[in-house]
Amino acid sequence: MNMEDMVIISIDDHAIEPPEAFIRHYPEAHRDRAPRIVKENGKDIWLWNDQRFPTIGLNAVVGRPRSEYGMEPSAFDQLRPGTYDPRLRVDDMNANGVLASLNFPTMPSFAGGVFVAMAKKDPEEALRACRAWNDWHVQEWCASAPGRFIPMCLVPSWDMGETLKELKRMSDLGVHAVSFSDNPANIGLPSIHNEYWEPFWKACNDSRIVINCHIGTGARALHPSSESPIDAWITAMPISIANSAADWTFATFWKRYPELRMALSEGGIGWVPYFLERADFTHEHHHEWTFTDFGGERPSDLFKRHIISCFIDDQFGLKNLEYMNEDMVAYECDYPHSDTVWPNVPEYLWASVNGLTKDTIDKITHLNVMREYSFDAFGLNGGRENCTVGHLRELGKDVDVSPRHNLGGLKTDSMDAIGKARRPVTSGDIERMFASA
Repeated sequence: MNMEDMVIISIDDHAIEPPEAFIRHYPEAHRDRAPRIVKENGKDIWLWNDQRFPTIGLNAVVGRPRSEYGMEPSAFDQLRPGTYDPRLRVDDMNANGVLASLNFPTMPSFAGGVFVAMAKKDPEEALRACRAWNDWHVQEWCASAPGRFIPMCLVPSWDMGETLKELKRMSDLGVHAVSFSDNPANIGLPSIHNEYWEPFWKACNDSRIVINCHIGTGARALHPSSESPIDAWITAMPISIANSAADWTFATFWKRYPELRMALSEGGIGWVPYFLERADFTHEHHHEWTFTDFGGERPSDLFKRHIISCFIDDQFGLKNLEYMNEDMVAYECDYPHSDTVWPNVPEYLWASVNGLTKDTIDKITHLNVMREYSFDAFGLNGGRENCTVGHLRELGKDVDVSPRHNLGGLKTDSMDAIGKARRPVTSGDIERMFASA
């Protein structure tokens, strides 16, 4: 096997909703209330129910030189078009040798937290927006290129009855992935241990819908201080989901739902072996007074059976697959965010996996995803030969992947001075930049 023979599926990318996304899918009687883009001082702003949402791309810096990653795009003309146009996204995927992609929302936040907040004031409006996002994503984004996008949905999680209706509606359309907060208690919803979620677990189990929990959707990576180099926060960000991973691992509902699956999206895998060792030690050492009961199994057994771990560039984790379950490890590209290695995913990935067996490489690059997400990539694309890095890159050979300089965007007033002073950019610098939006 060589690099060109790999088939790569990513289960963590992001779609930027185009300006008309919600308007086209709102009920006609309420279309004037749909989220829409307005221009303010040269910036594109989402406006919804008199609320402004100014970060249209949320770190969508793909295609820029790395020296410009610190600038936050504030208008659509500052974005690479593949971020919001699904046909051009496929071009970028071809150039990157990536066959298929699961895309999280942007405007609603990765797990629909914006809709959850709106529901506290106007639940019917929040429900309309949730349904509209799902319809745009399935009917436009995914339908534009069958076999290239794994459909995902959001649910109106503040209302269990409506959640089950929407999950059923999406399941009937072939959706097998839902985005969900890694810690719903942190966004004003019941914790995952509350019986409120029991019908949701059952529905996902019965319909084989994977629950995808992206970093930052509940538990958050905290800035150590406003003076801390931003590198410290970026470094610790993926591991911030470890707290939630422990919460899910020790939850009691798994024993009732053997087909239930969740993914730790953008969490990385290098920390997982120690985490599992610690979980097993905790159970062995403390279960006599904590009364946790894994039915004779260990916490690590449950994790390996139910929880999908995902990685972008994690050579250490791949060297320690024996301490995980290689059937529950998957690749993620993170296009269009700053951690993506687009358009060089095959080169980075091959450097990490080329010491593994072909069977293992196939599992973690695509087979695990095809199985768990009920995604027939080969059937939808006319056979494996049409899915490889080599074939896709031939299709994308004319795509311009050269860095695009000086696209503009938000930056702190002092960013130029910081560069001249050669001091580290701090958490406070970035917080002030977003506050200026």
